[in-house]
Amino acid sequence: MEQEKVKGTIEAILFAAGKEVNIKDLSLVLEKSKDEIEEIIKEMNLEYQMKNRGLEIVSIEDNFQLATRKEYYDAIYRIIDKRNKPKLSSAALETLSIIAYNPRISRAEIEAIRGVNVDGTMYKLIEYGLIEEAGKLDLPGKPMSYQTTNEFLKMFGYQTLKELPELPRYKLDENQQIVIDELLEEKEEAQENLEKTEEEK
Repeated sequence: MEQEKVKGTIEAILFAAGKEVNIKDLSLVLEKSKDEIEEIIKEMNLEYQMKNRGLEIVSIEDNFQLATRKEYYDAIYRIIDKRNKPKLSSAALETLSIIAYNPRISRAEIEAIRGVNVDGTMYKLIEYGLIEEAGKLDLPGKPMSYQTTNEFLKMFGYQTLKELPELPRYKLDENQQIVIDELLEEKEEAQENLEKTEEEK
C-alpha cells in the first residue's frame, strides 16, 4: 500500500472510531510494523501542523486518537460542546494525584495518606472515568486496587504516567511525618545563596 493511501487509511480509521485505537490493531490492518506506523503518524502530524489543520493525532500509551488541536477549543465549544466538564474539588485532585503516583493502590491506603474517608471522592472519579479498578491485591481481605485511566492522561495532557512531574523529596521523622523545620531551614539556606549570588553580580 502506497504511503498516501496508508495515511488516508489511518485517518479514516481514527475518524470513524471516534476513540482511541491501539497500535496493534493499526499494525494488523495496515500490515506494517509498529515503528513504521509511529513514523507515519509523526509525518501526518507534521503535515497537519504545516498546513494549519484543525486536527492532530494524539498518543496515549500504545493508542492513537484523532483530536482537534487545543487552540481551536474555544471555537468548537461555542458551537457544539455544551457538556458539563468534570469539576474537580481539591479533595478529588488530591485523591487523583495519590492514585496517579501510586498505581494499584487500595482505598484503605489512600485514606491512610489523606486521613479522611474517600468513598464519595472515589465514586466521583470513577463516574468521570478518571480512575478504574486495577484488580485485587494479594493482601488480607483481597482489597481492590485502583489506577488512573487514559481519560486522565488526555484530560491533563500526558501521553504516559512517566511524564508526571517528579515529586519533591520530603524528609520524614521516626513517625513518618514530614520534618517541617528542616524544610524551612533548606528554604532559608536557598534564599541566602540566591541573595549572595545577586550581590556578587
